[in-house]
Amino acid sequence: MNTETYVREKLFALQDPSYRDFQRRLMPTVDPDTVIGVRMPQLRAFAKKFARMPEAEEFLKLLPHDYYEENNVHACLIESMKDFGQAAAALDVFLPYVDNWATCDMMSPGIFRKHLSELERKIEEWIRSDHTYTVRFAVGMLMRYYLDDAFSPKYPEMVASVKSEEYYVRMMVAWYFATALAKQRDAVIPYLQNQVLDGWTHNRAIQKAVESRRISAEEKKYLRSLKVKL
Repeated sequence: MNTETYVREKLFALQDPSYRDFQRRLMPTVDPDTVIGVRMPQLRAFAKKFARMPEAEEFLKLLPHDYYEENNVHACLIESMKDFGQAAAALDVFLPYVDNWATCDMMSPGIFRKHLSELERKIEEWIRSDHTYTVRFAVGMLMRYYLDDAFSPKYPEMVASVKSEEYYVRMMVAWYFATALAKQRDAVIPYLQNQVLDGWTHNRAIQKAVESRRISAEEKKYLRSLKVKL
């Protein structure tokens, strides 16, 4: 049995048809026939065992994958890598094949936290990509790793410089600024006060911030006053 067949059979053995139907509705960019329907805890458990097998290295070379869950296994294998250079190189290869927000957003290699300066250089590359989910991933990494102790005003400037008509890029930019408002308010509020973002993204950032429990009622009232008419 070859590696692809092995992984596919394992995934179909974990199939939950009701979850498959639920997942299909959440991912309009994904062909419904490519969704098997495997809950993430079960998929991660399989990927953890598979990562210790020699066949895992071969699986990483089998791009493009045919199934959504195969991409998620691939993402989990990258997450498990203990070497920053290996993980970054694997992402360079894999990100152009990512075709949905869920696979994009699930990836966060733990090794990145220990290599923030090197990661910043990779983010600067990814954020300039023409590929929707490579850019979304870059913004997601800035949101995950650079809004606390590693924060610098240059990071929201990087995100604000992203110009895209892609829904899933614009939503991630909005999510970034909504999260930044809760964590680095003084540094990012001028982006909304001065309407630096396009109107749609600007309003979405405010909407997501208003939905956050980390922002006070008084601040939410002020943010609502900053909405623009489209």
